[in-house]
Amino acid sequence: MEKKSMFIEQSFTDHKSGDMNKNFDDDGRQKRTGTWMTGSAHIITAVIGSGVLSLAWAIAQLGWVAGPAVLMAFSFITYFTSTMLADCYRSPDPVTGKRNYTYMEVVRSYLGGRKVMLCGLAQYGNLIGITIGYTITASISMVAVKRSNCFHKNGHNVKCSTSNTPFMIIFACIQIVLSQIPNFHNLSWLSILAAVMSFSYASIGVGLSIAKVAGGGVHARTALTGVTVGVDVTGSDKVWRTFQAVGDIAFAYAYSTDTLKASPPSENKAMKRASLVGVSTTTFFYMLCGCVGYAAFGNNAPGNFLTGFGFYEPFWLIDFANVCIAVHLVGAYQVFCQPIFQFVESRSAKRWPDNKFITGEYKMNVPCGGDFGISLFRLVWRTSYVVVTAVVAMIFPFFNDFLGLIGAASFWPLTVYFPIEMHIAQKKMKKFSFTWTWLKILSWACFLVSLVAAAGSVQGLIQSLKDFKPFQAPE
Repeated sequence: MEKKSMFIEQSFTDHKSGDMNKNFDDDGRQKRTGTWMTGSAHIITAVIGSGVLSLAWAIAQLGWVAGPAVLMAFSFITYFTSTMLADCYRSPDPVTGKRNYTYMEVVRSYLGGRKVMLCGLAQYGNLIGITIGYTITASISMVAVKRSNCFHKNGHNVKCSTSNTPFMIIFACIQIVLSQIPNFHNLSWLSILAAVMSFSYASIGVGLSIAKVAGGGVHARTALTGVTVGVDVTGSDKVWRTFQAVGDIAFAYAYSTDTLKASPPSENKAMKRASLVGVSTTTFFYMLCGCVGYAAFGNNAPGNFLTGFGFYEPFWLIDFANVCIAVHLVGAYQVFCQPIFQFVESRSAKRWPDNKFITGEYKMNVPCGGDFGISLFRLVWRTSYVVVTAVVAMIFPFFNDFLGLIGAASFWPLTVYFPIEMHIAQKKMKKFSFTWTWLKILSWACFLVSLVAAAGSVQGLIQSLKDFKPFQAPE
C-alpha cells in the first residue's frame, strides 16, 4: 500500500550493545525478514490500487498503439530506475556499505544539501495529494453503490443523481476517529486487508469487462489512435486528454521497495529481482485491465470503470466491488497520512518540548479496549488535516484529473530524477560522458512528459469545474 515514497523518514533510537541478538541486524536495527518473494508480493499488492480504475479511460484516449506503448515505457523506466535505487540502499558500496532505511537517508548520503529538502517536499507533497485523491475515490465508490441500487430498482434510464459531498463527510468522520489511534500504521492486518480488497475489485472489473466483450451484441467502437477528433472530442480536447492519460498511467506506476533480510543473494540483487517480478506482473495486470476495459467500452470508456456505469448488472457484484474500494481506501488513507502526522508531531515536540498542549498525553479507559492515550495536539492537528483534505476534495471532486495531477507531480522527482542523480553520484560519472549524457537525456525527457501530463490534468480540473453540477456525482 505504500507507494513510491518508499519509507518516510522517522526517528530511531539506537539499541544498547547488550541488546544485540538474533532479532537485530549488525547496525542495531530490527532484523529485516523480507525476501525477493515477499518484496515482489509487496510491490504487486501496493501498485494494484485505485490507479487501475482509470486505465481503460487512459487507453481510450491514447488508442491501441500508443496506449500499450506508454504502459510499457513507464514499466521499463520504473524497473530501470528501481534497480538504481536498489544499489543505493547501502552507501557508499552497494553490497557492504552502510544501510539507508529511508528515501531521504539515501538522498542525504549521496546528494545532500538542498536536494534532501526537495526530496522531502516531493515525498510529503505526494502523500498529501494521495490522501486527497483517496477521499475523492472513496466517496465516488460510495455514491456508485447508491446509484447502482437506484438503477436496478428504477431502470437504467433514470438519472439517479447523487452528491458526493455527504459521502466525503462520512469518509472524513471515519478518518478523524481512526487518526487518533496510536501506531495505527503498524497494524499487521491492514496490508493484508488492503491487498485482498484491491485484488478483489480489480479482478471484478477485469471479469466484467471480459464478460461484456464475450457477450456479443453491439461492439464498442475502438481505434488505433483512440478517441476520434470530430466524433468523440475536439482537436484541443484530444491533446489535453492525451496528456492527462499519461498522468493517470504515471500515478498507476508508483510503488515502494520492501525491507529485505541480509542473506544470499545480496540485498541489492534481491531488491532488483523483486522489482523485476513485481513490475512485470503488475504490467501484465495493467495491460489486462486497460486493454480489456477499452475493448469493452471503446472510446466511451468511463473515467472509473467501476463507477462510470458501463456495467449495470449484476448490481450486487458492482456494489461489492465498490465496497471493496471504499474499505481499501479507508485503510490506505491512514497508511499515507500517518507519516505526515508523525513528521509534524515529532518536529513540534522537538521545537516546543515544554509545551503541555503539544507533549502532554492523557489516559482514558475505553470499554473493551483498555487504556487509550489522548493528546490534545494530536486531536486538533490530525482532525484539522482530515478536514482540510476533505474540503479540498469537495472543491475538486474529479477522479481522473486529480489522479493525473498526482501522478505527473510525483513520477519524475521520486521515480526518475533522484534515482538517476544518486546513481551518477555513486558511480562518480564524469560530466558529458556517454552514460552521463543519456541518463540526463532520459531524466529531462521524463520531466517534459510529467510537465505536459500536469498541464493536461490542470486543464481537465479547470474544465471539470466549469461543467460541474453539485448534485451530480462526477466520473
